[in-house]
Amino acid sequence: MLVAAVLVWWGSPGPVFFRQRRMGRDGREFTLYKFRSMCPRKGSNSSITVSGDVRITPIGILLRRYKLDELPQFWNVLRGDMSLVGPRPKLPHHEALCMACRPGITGVATLAFRKEEEFLSEIPEDQLEIFYETFVKPAKAQLDLEYMRSATLRSDAKILWRTVSACLFSGETAAAESAETIIHYEVAARTQSGRHSPAPVSHSIARPAAYPASLNQEL
Repeated sequence: MLVAAVLVWWGSPGPVFFRQRRMGRDGREFTLYKFRSMCPRKGSNSSITVSGDVRITPIGILLRRYKLDELPQFWNVLRGDMSLVGPRPKLPHHEALCMACRPGITGVATLAFRKEEEFLSEIPEDQLEIFYETFVKPAKAQLDLEYMRSATLRSDAKILWRTVSACLFSGETAAAESAETIIHYEVAARTQSGRHSPAPVSHSIARPAAYPASLNQEL
């Protein structure tokens, strides 16, 4: 962590740590910590980051590839804000899901979308926000709900092992796993997305060729 902090400080102007308010257990807000991997004064102000985003620093590319930017969250674990395994720590204004357990550094949804930036880079920029709101967020919410209903010590240990393996030996199929997850929860995503007034099914959200090959073209 000390080496990572020095690299962030040396690599680009700005603070070493990224701080953001997140929603924790039973709706209690807390400050989440990460190593800064982006330059806040470059590029757009979009909250969605894709592979090749100009805001990501050279050091940030390395940190994000191996998830080293997440290491300061161990401080959140020590403080009792987070757990090692749990649902994703959400932005308070993004979702109304009230978590009955602490959010985790890793989890089922985190693993399923561990290559989210590469996956989303294939979606046209002008349709990225609606695609994320309509399909990605509902799929993540379903994974988090299922985790909270069925989590055990054994399942958490398995998730930790998968996380370490994914960080060290990331496969080329990880981006495809995100698409498969969305397809699996397509019905739930369509129901959830009704609140966002998406385009009718007959009108594609993006050009078919822009989608990853494993993603259902009807999406």
